[in-house]
Amino acid sequence: MASLKTMKFEQFIGKEVGSATLLKEVGRGAMAVIFVAFQRTLKRQIAVKILPKSFLTPITAELFQQEAESAAILSHPNIVQIYEVGDTKDFLFFTMQLINGRSIADIINRRKKHVLPSKRFLPLLETINIVINVLDALDYAHSQDIIHRDIKPANVLIESHTKRPIITDFGIAKLLRGHTKQGASIIRGTPIYMAPEQILKKKIDGRADIYATGTMLFEMLASNLPLPVFGKAVELLRMKLILKDRLIQKRPSEINPLIGQEMDQIVLKAISYDPQNRYATCRAFLEDLKLYRDHHFKEMS
Repeated sequence: MASLKTMKFEQFIGKEVGSATLLKEVGRGAMAVIFVAFQRTLKRQIAVKILPKSFLTPITAELFQQEAESAAILSHPNIVQIYEVGDTKDFLFFTMQLINGRSIADIINRRKKHVLPSKRFLPLLETINIVINVLDALDYAHSQDIIHRDIKPANVLIESHTKRPIITDFGIAKLLRGHTKQGASIIRGTPIYMAPEQILKKKIDGRADIYATGTMLFEMLASNLPLPVFGKAVELLRMKLILKDRLIQKRPSEINPLIGQEMDQIVLKAISYDPQNRYATCRAFLEDLKLYRDHHFKEMS
């Protein structure tokens, strides 16, 4: 069977999906295709994520439904809004907020290419404020018993006009008050940002998101994560379990001269191998970042 990434979906342009009409494709992943659509009832553009039924399996159907339901439970300015869930004869779909902006991954990659070494890092205050907002959103999600499980720079978009960070892609989110029926033994997530307990398939809680956010913060501060050389993703997973807290080979301050040891301590606590040594909650992580910001940027905060 052909892969979703190589298939053409022009035949869906103009199709009606709920109260919207598909206009153009804007992205696709391993499991779904995203379109911009016009919602006739409210006369606005929205995003529509579709899963073609030709790619439907019990696992993909569950994950797709889980993403829609998990995000739909949540109402927070830093979490993508879900509007409607449904299906047509060709695909499953859900409609959501259209975000005009770039991912943190894209912003980091563009910065890394700057001709001036001093400009290859994201501004420190901007970085702190973005992560504070992400942690506030995750703290709220955790209060609703939802763990994202795939926080990474590619899944946080920064709106162009407001500069507001918005968490997206709840495809492997875990609803703690329920349970997943399909594929329970499969490791899901992105290896670099994945907490060790996810790799070991242990019971997880909000500290898995804290680990991922701490790793993202490190990358935002340093532009590159100082990891050992590895080939396939499975090698990184193995090294993470063997090296534990020695996986990261430098502190942020050793890479970015604007970072002090106080920030090192915050980041390294967030990405501790043992969940017991991490921040207990996103709120505690957030409060330490606020204290750092208020101490170092008194006039600007």
